[in-house]
Amino acid sequence: MGRGRPFALHVLATLLVVATAGGATAEDSSCCSDLDQRVAELESMVARKGNRTVSLQVTGLVNNAVMTWDDGAERNAYVVTNDNQRSRFSFVGKAAIDAIWEAGYAIDIGLRAANSKLVNQLTDNDRVLRRDFDVRSSVWYLRNKHLGAGFIGTTFAATDRIANSNVTQTAMFNQYAAPENTGLGMFLRSASNGRLTRSLLNWRRIIGAGGDQPGESQRGFSLLKYVSPTWNGFTAAADWVVTDFWDVALRYRKEMHGFDVGAGIGYLQLVPGSRTRSVCSIAILDDGGDSPACRQLLGSVSAKHLDTGLFANFGFEYTLDGIADDTDRFANTGVGDHELLLSGQFGIERPYLSLGKTTIYGEYYNYSGAAPTALLVGPGDPLNPTGVGSWAVWQSSVAIWGAGIAQGIDSAAMILYLSYKHVTGDLTLRQLNGVEATGPVAGAPIDDLDLLLSGAVIRF
Repeated sequence: MGRGRPFALHVLATLLVVATAGGATAEDSSCCSDLDQRVAELESMVARKGNRTVSLQVTGLVNNAVMTWDDGAERNAYVVTNDNQRSRFSFVGKAAIDAIWEAGYAIDIGLRAANSKLVNQLTDNDRVLRRDFDVRSSVWYLRNKHLGAGFIGTTFAATDRIANSNVTQTAMFNQYAAPENTGLGMFLRSASNGRLTRSLLNWRRIIGAGGDQPGESQRGFSLLKYVSPTWNGFTAAADWVVTDFWDVALRYRKEMHGFDVGAGIGYLQLVPGSRTRSVCSIAILDDGGDSPACRQLLGSVSAKHLDTGLFANFGFEYTLDGIADDTDRFANTGVGDHELLLSGQFGIERPYLSLGKTTIYGEYYNYSGAAPTALLVGPGDPLNPTGVGSWAVWQSSVAIWGAGIAQGIDSAAMILYLSYKHVTGDLTLRQLNGVEATGPVAGAPIDDLDLLLSGAVIRF
């Protein structure tokens, strides 16, 4: 008690000095140094620490845009969350165990009120699948500086976005190998009668109709994952989703010979009894026993010349189905067993303005695949070639060309962008006899789709 009273009097005296003198002078500045130090420590804990052991970093971005569309018979404009890089905030915590080992966690929360890949002609919001907040990633990890890191939890697969390597700022708003994020939730419209399909067939469902499009790979799975240390620009990764698939990937990023280069290649294969339907989507018609026959190879390369700013991006994806011919619908029908996409983006990126980099680009995308979806075109549907019976999707192809411009504003960590896409496609159907697709084959002409996306992304 005797020792506590002088301390309390000292604190009171200090507060009185600050209050009456408006702060310390140069002569008595030492009186407040301890107080300033403590305030700084508390501020640091609030901003960056969950406790004194584990540091915390908070980052994120907001990415909203206006999407204008024209499907040949109707046009409109929606305010959307750009799903190419959707709004999110992330928490990363880490603690040093010793000079070699580190432990930590990562939580990534996604935000989207109107998903740019799910809005369509009937709604300006994805009300059926709407999730304003969702967990994109939640993992803990253990990292060794020499051996790499192991992750356990829900996160992205090793091959995630490996077909979209990109060293330019277009990566923030336009994935060149994953076009469904920009309006391809729009339903197909018949070019013969101008009517909108009632079959739930939209553009993204005739591009490898699973939940994650071919050029984007798999995400949101609970898995075991390993990521190697980076050596001379190379980083390897592998993971195992016990009930679904395994995949491996190798990525590269380095400046060399006057170029900034990024690249990657990956391989994915389903496991027996897999429940995944986004790699070979026709597996929904199979009992899962043939799942390992479904495999995927994908990759990309991106290079920008540092002096001129000229750049080129190229991505590909090849999926060997191996499942469709073993389903009741397609057995012994001669249906194709693969899908292939090729995509590219080229342009120039230079700091023409003091604000930041300006990017001007063109792009092209081409997809072709057999039996890309289990969805059917029913009797009376505008896409039905004869108006009667049910028809399976036998073959589809989608071609997209586009162009865009973006302006970085470095002082605000902001990118303003404008992108245009013209989408064309071919759809071939085969009529069912009972449950078997053994009837006549016929084309279902579909209208083109035009999309204009203008918005901004701000990072924090």
